[in-house]
Amino acid sequence: MLRALWHSRGFIGGSVQRDFQSRYRNTMLGAAWTVLNPLAMIVVYTVIFSQVMQSKLPGEVSRFGYSIYLCAGILSWGLFAEIVTRAQNMFIDNANLLKKANFPRICLPAIVASNALVNFAIIFGLFTVFLLVSGQFPGAVFALLLPLLVLEVALAIGLGLVLGVLNVFFRDVGQFFQIFIQFWFWLTPVVYPAAILPPALRDLLVFNPMAAVTGGFQDVLLHGRAPDWAGLLPAALCALVLCALGLRLFRKRAGEMVDEL
Repeated sequence: MLRALWHSRGFIGGSVQRDFQSRYRNTMLGAAWTVLNPLAMIVVYTVIFSQVMQSKLPGEVSRFGYSIYLCAGILSWGLFAEIVTRAQNMFIDNANLLKKANFPRICLPAIVASNALVNFAIIFGLFTVFLLVSGQFPGAVFALLLPLLVLEVALAIGLGLVLGVLNVFFRDVGQFFQIFIQFWFWLTPVVYPAAILPPALRDLLVFNPMAAVTGGFQDVLLHGRAPDWAGLLPAALCALVLCALGLRLFRKRAGEMVDEL
């Protein structure tokens, strides 16, 4: 699989570039929107939540504490949601390519993940600039975001593969997941701290892999400390299981998918 991805790196890179260019084609500002959109989001969160609403986390004295907490959670969740949402339709949207015998089908998940990572890199880069300018940069612990990012992408790709294959045969899967992911967002401590939950509900967060992942981002970016690696083990196990299941379904049903599409 890795060899196939390496040989197709040119196609993957070209597909990501075309997707990026087509998004802003025929707009007056062009690629400038890639900066303006995330910049507007960061300004809204930092100004409204830190200045107007004066929202604060329990025990957090920084004026930007809640804004950093919110941005860390929303940016990490946004990457996950974008990969999974696009992956569940990647086989349906690329039916013509799948019907070509020589097309490397395993490239589709890589293209989806790469597109999402490009978008994430732009907005997260701007957020990092904000942390530096405001004096809230966490320091060397910032490097620990890399393994968190790898875990999150693996979790999203694994789930996306499973949903993508199932969605080819059962189109209700995609419709159901659009509803489910909205509930999943609010069941994840993104806009609220887990500490405010009743103990019984807090204990259930162990069954939500994204709670540990977003919590890891928030620990690094807000508190400047290493993530709870032990708490991330269930998420890592979930990612491995989903990736293995997704690849198995993909390899077993690839031929049937072509006929179904």
